Amino acid sequence: MNEDFIEQLKAYEDTARKLEGWRLEFEPEPLVPGPPWDYEDLARSLVSEAHSVLDLGTGGGEVFSGVISSSRCHAIATEEWHVNAPVAARRLQSRAPVVRASSLALPFSEGAFDVVLSRHEEISPTEVVRVLAEGGEFLTQQVIPDIWHELRDVFPDMTRFPDHYVEYQREFAEAGAVVRDAREFRRPVRFRELGHLVYHLVAAPWTIPAFSVESHRDALAELAQRVGTDQGLVATEGFYLLRVRA
Repeated sequence: MNEDFIEQLKAYEDTARKLEGWRLEFEPEPLVPGPPWDYEDLARSLVSEAHSVLDLGTGGGEVFSGVISSSRCHAIATEEWHVNAPVAARRLQSRAPVVRASSLALPFSEGAFDVVLSRHEEISPTEVVRVLAEGGEFLTQQVIPDIWHELRDVFPDMTRFPDHYVEYQREFAEAGAVVRDAREFRRPVRFRELGHLVYHLVAAPWTIPAFSVESHRDALAELAQRVGTDQGLVATEGFYLLRVRA
């Protein structure tokens, strides 16, 4: 790759490092339709009948603000990451306080919430069940652990996330809850520009720890050849959905 192209990639890197909140730009092009569920619609339906709602790892509050916009429920959100917590606090200030807390050790009393939500946030099933009222509901959409696995041949340092799909269901059952819905979905997506991938890897630093354009020049050079083909750079993304009743 010539230096001009490297500078173009660094421009995407710089944009990602300035990200506040969790509305990502430069999404890859989906090659098939999306999941057979709509997380936000499902969440709104649950919230519409709830008195108290907790959103775990709310990011910048972008999704949760829409979910509770027409509800009168008592709402609270958590966000541990120092970058997003103040963004969420500003967005949700007129509607829900944002608590700086880990989703794995919740600072709330037992049975405090009718509904608990988690969109792409790691959870502790035991903690979720603890803070749910009897008959309360939990809804989560999570990213599959092997997202973009096709890139591992050039990025051997990609994080290997645990596969919680089955594990979470087992832990909920052990905690006395009932898993009412469990579904997985995968689809191919295409990156038309290498800069779009760079943006996502920088915006989500847990994907490849310490990733930068400079530190991964050789890998990016190899991927640049794939992007230049008729097919483009194709990888697999996916999600799973769990709905649980306490």
